[in-house]
Amino acid sequence: MTAAPIAEQSAALTRGMAGQVPADALEAFRAEQAGLDAAGVPDAVAGTGSVMPDARLLDVRGGTVTLEQARGGRPAVVVFYRGAWCPYCNVALRTYQRELAADLDERGVALIAVSPQKPDGSLSVLEANELSYTVLSDPGNCIGRALGIVTRPSDPVLGAQASLGLDVARVNADGTHDIVMPTVVLVDAAGVVRWIDVHPNYTTRTEPAQILAALRDTLR
Repeated sequence: MTAAPIAEQSAALTRGMAGQVPADALEAFRAEQAGLDAAGVPDAVAGTGSVMPDARLLDVRGGTVTLEQARGGRPAVVVFYRGAWCPYCNVALRTYQRELAADLDERGVALIAVSPQKPDGSLSVLEANELSYTVLSDPGNCIGRALGIVTRPSDPVLGAQASLGLDVARVNADGTHDIVMPTVVLVDAAGVVRWIDVHPNYTTRTEPAQILAALRDTLR
């Protein structure tokens, strides 16, 4: 069964929050989203044709692995997300499981999700969303920084998150509030970036159809 587009699922999620989240927190989130939309994609984001950066990552059990090792010589769709605490991330990851995982596997393309959270957060994401693909932690956002997609919530948003019981620094592997802009990168078998789609506003995501179209166009 095909899921609704991520955009529709995210819009429904946003509507549902209106009755559950305090008004001042919602206002902080909306103001930040408007600012992210206005700022757009950072100029420093890595471009196509660049070498995909790598680093020592952690798997869901805390073992070390590099992105290159996780790819295993295959092309890959690498999904950067904020963490298990982000409901929009979970919507996207579940949709990729339903609509991309099997198709990519048949094509010999790895699907890998990466966030800055601790391995137990990665394990929670994998189990709660019933993911069959690889989920890794990038302590310190090493790959994210090299790609130019690292950001940090505004002070009002950090306050709003705290009022809801969330401390991103506590769940991140490096103890900071630094996170990544949701991003999908297509990497070829040689480790070269062939396509990158960055979403500064975390309520929007790359749709599965966009990823499949990019695969057809770039990894022939």
